[in-house]
Amino acid sequence: MPIRAGDRAPDFSLKSAAGGKPVGLAQYRGDKNVVLLFFPLAWTSVCTSEMCAIRDGYAGYGELDAEVLGISVDSPFALAAWAKEEGFAFPLLSDFNRQAARSYDVLMDDLMGLQGVARRAAFVVDREGIVRYAEVCPTPAELPDFGKIQEALRAAG
Repeated sequence: MPIRAGDRAPDFSLKSAAGGKPVGLAQYRGDKNVVLLFFPLAWTSVCTSEMCAIRDGYAGYGELDAEVLGISVDSPFALAAWAKEEGFAFPLLSDFNRQAARSYDVLMDDLMGLQGVARRAAFVVDREGIVRYAEVCPTPAELPDFGKIQEALRAAG
């Protein structure tokens, strides 16, 4: 069962596209709210649209005292190349071993014959590590509701 609002957010340690350094959810605890955006695969049209929307509105998340973490099963090397090409200034994290997608129960059994790809999903985690918003998109073609994500961030303070 996917994580729901009110649940404690599972921690993780994933390799960042920025040099492969480990990034964990716990490092933001007490400091910032976090938006976790799971997405299926880099360079695909819907994922590119989603991450470009975040890129273009990234300053607004900072004004809400939040960090956005994009998470996919792509390698950190592929994510680094994609981030450079698209100008993403927010962290992209490689869940290559599917640790976080399993913890959040957003791993798809099959996407066009590819097994073990993350569903498109959004989670807002407050400074105390509690999920304040959870959305798992019904299909990979649908984007999360960015307005509701920002509402949850405003409510989390």
